[in-house]
Amino acid sequence: MAKITYKSFDGTTTIVDVPAGRSVMRGAVANGIAGILAECGGGATCGTCHVYIDEDNTVPLPPMLDLEDELLEVTASERKDNSRLGCQMPVSEDMDGLVVHMPERQL
Repeated sequence: MAKITYKSFDGTTTIVDVPAGRSVMRGAVANGIAGILAECGGGATCGTCHVYIDEDNTVPLPPMLDLEDELLEVTASERKDNSRLGCQMPVSEDMDGLVVHMPERQL
């Protein structure tokens, strides 16, 4: 289990325990966190779970695969150096303390 902090664009901060093996996106959806739409259910086809990793992050993250990298080029909000897709980040206990920020819009 890892504590993940989700910061919505409107400033709302929610901290939830996400079980290991569940994605950052699924953690948000299961806890009703606004700002993560997850239209494709985690299939890496829609980009509506786009998040920005906190700039002060020291938590180890899984590597970005080519499919995620390509899909981030067509997200509704600007891609940044710290952009990731929540569905492509399975949570591990090492990710305890991860902070993600939701973009202004997903569609």
